[in-house]
Amino acid sequence: MNNLYLTEDYLPVLIQILVALGFVVFVMVVTHFITRKRIRTPRKEENFECGIELQGNARFPFSVKYFLVAILFVLFDVELVFFYPWAVNFKDTDWSGFLYMMLFLAVFLFGFYYIYRKGAFNWNEEKD
Repeated sequence: MNNLYLTEDYLPVLIQILVALGFVVFVMVVTHFITRKRIRTPRKEENFECGIELQGNARFPFSVKYFLVAILFVLFDVELVFFYPWAVNFKDTDWSGFLYMMLFLAVFLFGFYYIYRKGAFNWNEEKD
């Protein structure tokens, strides 16, 4: 294989990388010169979380339900992504494709029912 072909094949990629890096460097340099300099004060150095004033230790216990909802969202969102390719290729699949998707949907709904019965969506009640 000739090195000339490799150079011709990867030259657009190299140019794109150089343009992207050049743009990043250009924007960082320009923003450094056009922004106002910040004066550091103790008030500005404090942590600020969602409008809640800083008080006490940051390691206080809070409900795990926030994490549970986030994990369940990611889990079911990723599972729902599998419906898109099936819907796009629905005409090309036969009955076996339909049955496999119904099996997948049954497992998906069973998982949803399971976490519902476990009380993952009960925000006001404490679990035993």
